[in-house]
Amino acid sequence: MRQRHRTTRLLGSLLLVAAASVSVVGAAPSAAPVTATPLGRVVPAPAKVTPAGHPYKITSSTRIRVDDTRESRRIGAYLAGILRPSTGYRLPVTSRGKGGIQLRLAKGTFGAEGYRIVSGVSGVTITASRPAGLFHGVQTLRQLLPAAVEKSSVQRGPWQIAGGTIEDSPRYAYRGAMLDVSRHFFTVDQVKRYIDELALYKINELHLHLSDDQGWRIAINSWPRLATYGGSTEVGGGTGGYYTKDDYKEIVRYASSRFLEVVPEIDMPGHTNAALASYADLNCDGVAPPLYTGTDVGFSSLCVGKDLTYSFVDDVIRELAALTPGRYLHIGGDEAHSTSHEDYVKFMDRVQPIVTKYGKTVIAWHQITGAHPVKGALAQYWGLDDTDAAEKAQVAEAAKNGTGLILSPADRVYLDMKYTEDTPLGQDWAGLVEVKRSYGWDPGNYLAGVPSSAIKGVEAPLWSETIVTDANIQYMAFPRLPGVAELGWSPASTHDWDTYKVRLAAQAPRWDALGIDYYRSPQVPWPAS
Repeated sequence: MRQRHRTTRLLGSLLLVAAASVSVVGAAPSAAPVTATPLGRVVPAPAKVTPAGHPYKITSSTRIRVDDTRESRRIGAYLAGILRPSTGYRLPVTSRGKGGIQLRLAKGTFGAEGYRIVSGVSGVTITASRPAGLFHGVQTLRQLLPAAVEKSSVQRGPWQIAGGTIEDSPRYAYRGAMLDVSRHFFTVDQVKRYIDELALYKINELHLHLSDDQGWRIAINSWPRLATYGGSTEVGGGTGGYYTKDDYKEIVRYASSRFLEVVPEIDMPGHTNAALASYADLNCDGVAPPLYTGTDVGFSSLCVGKDLTYSFVDDVIRELAALTPGRYLHIGGDEAHSTSHEDYVKFMDRVQPIVTKYGKTVIAWHQITGAHPVKGALAQYWGLDDTDAAEKAQVAEAAKNGTGLILSPADRVYLDMKYTEDTPLGQDWAGLVEVKRSYGWDPGNYLAGVPSSAIKGVEAPLWSETIVTDANIQYMAFPRLPGVAELGWSPASTHDWDTYKVRLAAQAPRWDALGIDYYRSPQVPWPAS
């Protein structure tokens, strides 16, 4: 009797299998089970990840619930704007009810930019002390969803978020990216697109290189020819362009909506041919040079001995500071080869107080450490691993005396450096910078003799001698930019190439969905399709 029941059950099982086989004849193979992205498979790596429980699934009944604050509502609307096109769901933003996706501002130990994500079968809650932290939590949430969530048309789900908790905050307060709009000009919309790409990886500073030998890119009312004439060309002889004050305000506004602060740079006393061509009186001999469309550096200089020079600098900084709500104003100071050391020191000693007079903190390239950095100034280091030891010691000494440092070593994080000899864009004066090399250094111990408290953060500059289009920007920034973002955000204990390259590879479908061009480095195990 017992044997007969076992035989019956076996026959029944075989019949069910046979029926299932018949039912799919001629049909497409069934899709593999969908699993949620593991909580830790994001870039930058979170500080602490605790997987637990079942995932939350976004459905047509999901609501985005926010605090009754303007910032929470704005971030909720931003999140809804990302999720609605691809999911096809209404996802109303409301301050009522519980469950769904909740965005909460609450007192806690999250700091200015930290956040916590708690996910489970009944919902996902992002909590932060400040709006910036809430926004960064939303960026992590995006990466926990399938890459198709980034598309602008309805996609097939499911839209699952793994269960557990993420507690996260940045290692450094300054995590920047620089865009050179002087060698080649980029429109407001192009800058906005780059801002969106930076925000995805929690970059919080946008450094705009607004003036150089090849072009002046910001309108200054008191010196109008700077933009109309000095901005009328670019490398290779193109038409150039410049930002009106309203244009610049729009960039600042848009960056602020993504929790990036704009850092404007007026490079001086060198890199000033566009200004010198615009106004003859800024030259010591009173003769304006022609506009310049080449790429050599170090040949130009403001006239340090003229009082008019400092009236010019005061006017430019006053107008630019008034347009810039952020804390910083960058005064360049690099490659001033046509300025004697004595004149360079004299110039920097007169210009830095002008910046502080208008309420801004001075940033300059690290050559300022050869002068007298004012209290609170930041020096941006762009040297190489093998830069002269005396120059590094000069930077370290300034750091010991209170000058903060932003690290941008050119042979690590200059995004305009070629990946390989065959890279169609970029330069190689600092060497070839593949993805592993760009990621494989620690800002905390990069410069010998520098106290850790002096390191304020990192920045990835993108110079534009060979960069003309959005696709050019993307190809050189991706996949290196996310690695620089991780060096600035994530604890040093998480920095490991072998695990990072897997997380980086998982970003590729998201870039495809967003239409981001990128270099498929052979060092990264990219998905097959």
